[in-house]
Amino acid sequence: MNTSPPELVVLDMAGTTIDEGLQVYRVLEETVIAHGGTPSAADIARWHGSAKHEALRALLTPSGGAPLGDEVLNPVVADFRTRLTAAYAAQPPRPLPGVPEALAELRAAGIKVALNTGFDRDIVDSLLSALGWEGEAVVDAVVCGSDVPSGRPAPFMIFTAMQRLGVTDVRRVLVAGDTPRDLEAGANSGAAYVVGVLSGAGDAVELGGHRHTHLLPSVAALPALFGLRGAESGAESSAA
Repeated sequence: MNTSPPELVVLDMAGTTIDEGLQVYRVLEETVIAHGGTPSAADIARWHGSAKHEALRALLTPSGGAPLGDEVLNPVVADFRTRLTAAYAAQPPRPLPGVPEALAELRAAGIKVALNTGFDRDIVDSLLSALGWEGEAVVDAVVCGSDVPSGRPAPFMIFTAMQRLGVTDVRRVLVAGDTPRDLEAGANSGAAYVVGVLSGAGDAVELGGHRHTHLLPSVAALPALFGLRGAESGAESSAA
């Protein structure tokens, strides 16, 4: 398989570059229950990797009913943000092992790095501040679910990252994430590399059932995929 380096790497945040203990999904379930929903574990799992306002709207819409209007949804989203901010204050997220070094190595090789996430901008800003990842010190761009008309599996966050960083050829893009929706968005974008990482919500069986080019133990293994100096090996290629 061709492993020429991409021009742009687009990475999910929670579970892919950041270890937040899967708190976002616990808080998502907690918020839905607090507002009258009765989600099962499968219901929550179905929305892994999604824009959180889209997940909340769907999880609180009665079966066969009309989707919640914004006047009802907005206070729920605000409650979710408050709960998640408190959870992160009590148990601060941290970079996954080897990820900051891998991001630095990719950028040193001239590869642009963008983060994309289903979180809204205010949550992202507080996360990046806590991690010391503000500005362009660690990544070149950050795209949020609230920046685009539709979240994953739509590819719009990937295209927005390309637009912001002046990348015009999707065949020079790598997309990586830990959920099926990350892989679906990557495949829908036409990215040359669609990489599932096993550091977060999805395991090899789940991610392997979706279109991808590689499964990796972690983003920390990305530099090795392109033969960059000092990178650790560990990539598994697949034509799925």
